[in-house]
Amino acid sequence: MLSCPRCQAPIEPTTIQCPRCQLTLKAHGHPGMTLHRTQGDEALCTTCLYDADDTCNFPQRPKATTCTLYRSVKPAEDLALPTPAFGQQIRFWLRNHPGLMALGGLLLLSLLLVLVR
Repeated sequence: MLSCPRCQAPIEPTTIQCPRCQLTLKAHGHPGMTLHRTQGDEALCTTCLYDADDTCNFPQRPKATTCTLYRSVKPAEDLALPTPAFGQQIRFWLRNHPGLMALGGLLLLSLLLVLVR
């Protein structure tokens, strides 16, 4: 179960406002829009992915203490997927490009017919 960042009261994941301290937990009163907050005095922008790649258009940038768009830079680094083996890469490419495979097959067939005659 989650807890309120201000008073540590237990809350449900869809709670819009803390029942004890009245802290707004969800943005614009919508249970699906998480409102990210700073931990301490540091602004959210210093650790935000959108600020790092300069695509943030939030008006309070670079000193935002609450944000609905916040994505941490650290999890983006942790989500790096391992590179598949060479054989798997070939299979993926062949599966995703059947038109090129058919065209290549026709080209090889026509070349074979020309060489046989």
